[in-house]
Amino acid sequence: MKNDIDFVERPIKEENPNESELKNWIEKSEYPLKRFFNTSGMLYRDLNLKEKLGNMSDEEQIKLLSTDGMLVKRPILIGGEVVLVGFKEAEWSEKLL
Repeated sequence: MKNDIDFVERPIKEENPNESELKNWIEKSEYPLKRFFNTSGMLYRDLNLKEKLGNMSDEEQIKLLSTDGMLVKRPILIGGEVVLVGFKEAEWSEKLL
């Protein structure tokens, strides 16, 4: 589906978001912090984060997310006051069109 929406692509694997960006995105989004983690990624599993996140503060989780772009769920769309994480076509269409 072509909707002519302008965007700037950012490879967060190479240009991982910093703590300030993550805090801003999390605040603007309607999602819990856990939604920003790439729970199906190898690094998430290798670090055993399923077990560890529950014992970490939000600040510690955000700091951890900022250390490696592979921990961050993709795609992320940031525009104005909208932040969408992970592609769900119906949700993206509702928010963007």
